[in-house]
This record gives sequence, structure tokens and C-alpha cells, in this order.
Amino acid sequence: MPNLTDPKLISGNANKPLASAIARRMSMHRGMSVDLVDARVERFNDGEIFVEMYDNVRGEDVFIIQPTSNPANDNLMELLIMSDALRRSSAQRITAVIPYFGYARQDRRTKARTPITAKLVANMLVEAGVERILTMDLHAAQIQGFFDIPVDNLYASPIFALDIKSHFKDQMEDVMIVSPDVGGVARARELAKRIDAPLSIVDKRREKPGEIAEMTIIGNVEGKTCIIVDDICDTAGTLCKAAEVLLENGAKEVHSYITHGVLSGPAVERVTKSVMKSLVITDTIEATGPVEAAPNIRIVPTAPMFAQATLNIWNGTSVSSLFDNETLGPIYEGLYTV
Repeated sequence: MPNLTDPKLISGNANKPLASAIARRMSMHRGMSVDLVDARVERFNDGEIFVEMYDNVRGEDVFIIQPTSNPANDNLMELLIMSDALRRSSAQRITAVIPYFGYARQDRRTKARTPITAKLVANMLVEAGVERILTMDLHAAQIQGFFDIPVDNLYASPIFALDIKSHFKDQMEDVMIVSPDVGGVARARELAKRIDAPLSIVDKRREKPGEIAEMTIIGNVEGKTCIIVDDICDTAGTLCKAAEVLLENGAKEVHSYITHGVLSGPAVERVTKSVMKSLVITDTIEATGPVEAAPNIRIVPTAPMFAQATLNIWNGTSVSSLFDNETLGPIYEGLYTV
């Protein structure tokens, strides 16, 4: 049954431009203004986070827009404290819109005496009063099972498919999707099916974390326009090395489509100097100055998808419908010409 109250959006400090874009999109879809809740989220001198809502949220359906990106701990605490403030202010339902779910790479015990931090974060969110999660491209799909509340995991592949068909429309016959490792094959295969392209895999062997000993290409990339697909780009070492190996194996050119551009440390410099023609990321993480200035990094918007998903959750309608190109195309109408 549709909710009788209006959706209320509130943003932390992690990605205010995305939150504002989602609010604008929701206003367009509804034909009436959807504004961010007037609130302050600030820090005391010792670093403690303080939250105060100026708008009444009693009985309202509230969506907190807050990726837990760098600084992950600060942004996570902001999210938890905002949820607690909303719960104590009698909000009817609290949904955490987490475009980038931090700590997702710690989803299992890889060796003895290590934590499963993604599960810990899930417990903290539920304990803080979050009743539903909306996120995009979780690093591991099984993280949804860490929660005992509904989790809607959106996918960037439909957006990437629209972007690829628009930017490579004259060379689609030569396009080949590449998974940068065996673990990402399912994600790469999903995109390859959407654009009817072949699939290749980069098999990498590590001597120790952070160092790549050897890379082998599975599949023939001779003369192909290779598009590497992954969910996270952190330091970009693996990505840039994979691009070099693909060119050494006869690829015509290499591009990359990555959902979450963490891009920490030397990443931007590496990408700028790499043999990749372009790196396409989404705006789930707010772009830094160097990222925006990089000549071969391009950002695609996720606000249209998050806005529609938020409205669907509020209305009690299907979120999975956004996984289809036919449904998503009209939402992105005007941004892409295929």
C-alpha cells in the first residue's frame, strides 16, 4: 500500500552533491518539490559528531543518503548518529541509502584471527534504527545476508550498458568486456550480455597482498576495444597493469568502467599516466579535485536510478524493475543517445 506521507531525504557530509541530485530528480518525477531535511551534521573540536534536525520527522518515511567512503569511519559514524536521531524523533521508517558500502571487502575470514567487519557494520546499522538498506554494487552479494532487514542492491551495469552503447556505437562489433580477475567474472558477464559482447578474463597471481606476480589473458583480445569492468578501483595498480597486458596481447585500445572510484593514494596519477584511453566511474563517491581534473576520467550519474529506487521503496513498488534496460532507458533519457 502506498505511503501517505511524503518521502523525506537527509544527507550527511559524505556526498552532498549526489544527495542534492537525487532530491532534484525525485522532484522531477513527482512534479512537486522534494527537499533535503534541514539539519546540521558537524563535529566538535575533539572530532565528536553532532546531529540536529530542524524539520519535524514524526511519522515520516526518511531516507538517509550517506556513502561510507573515505573517511570511512567518520562517514559511518555520521550515518549511525543520524539514524539514532531520527529514531528518537519518531520517524516512521528509516532507510539508509548507502551508494558505496564501506568495509564490504572485509566480508569473510581470509585467514585466522581476522574480523568479518562487513557483518559488524550491518549489526551496527540495524542497532542504530535502520530498517532498510539501498546500495549499489556490493563487493560481495552475500553481504545482503548479513542483514535481517530488507536490502536492495542496485547494479551499475544497466547504466554502463547505456553509456557504452552511446560512446562506442560505431565500434560495437569490436568491443570486448574484460574481467580483471576470476572473482569478477559474474559482474563482467552480466554487462557483456546486456551489450551482446564477448568476454575475456585476466587471471592474476599474487605473491603477497598489493603485489601482482603474473597476469595471463584468457581469451583472444587481438584487435579488440577492451573494456575492463569492476566494482572498486582503489589504488589502480591492478587496473593499469591489466591495461598494459591487454595491449601487449594485441588489444586495439583499453577503457575501464568501475562502479566505485575510491581512487586513493597514487591512483589518479597512475590512471592519468596509464595506457588506458578512459576510466569511467559513477558518482557514488564524491569526486575529489584531482579526479575531476584528470583528462581521462569520466563520471556518470547514478542520481536518476537512486531517485527512482527511492520513490519505488516509498511507494511500495518494485525496485528490481530498474535492472532492465527498457525501464532504465527513459529515466536516463536526454543523457544518452544510442
